Amino acid sequence: MKYAIDKQEHYAVMSLQEENLNSVLAPGLKSELIILRNEGIENLILNLEDVKFVDSSGLSAILTGNRLWNDGGYFILTGLKHPSVSKLIAISRLDSILTIKTDVTEGVDFIMTDDLETELEADS
Repeated sequence: MKYAIDKQEHYAVMSLQEENLNSVLAPGLKSELIILRNEGIENLILNLEDVKFVDSSGLSAILTGNRLWNDGGYFILTGLKHPSVSKLIAISRLDSILTIKTDVTEGVDFIMTDDLETELEADS
């Protein structure tokens, strides 16, 4: 599985560099997500802009990421620009469960805004 990871102080961006997120790649993605969570990554942005096809195993991997960050932090899905991917997410109704942003920049802004609001509330 080819991917790039960009780790920052408050988040990491994992960009999957594959056209298919299927039963061949999904187990590897799940393993990488578990490793990132165990490393203490607070928030993860999973960028799927290169992905053109996702099957049920791929959806399962995505849901694994969502569960891993459900107990604190954010798991954000970005880059759903290929119609087959965005349609599958909508048909499976995962768009009501997952935090989905248009692109990585919007995902980063979401995380940083939430961090700032948390800090301001703590100072009040």
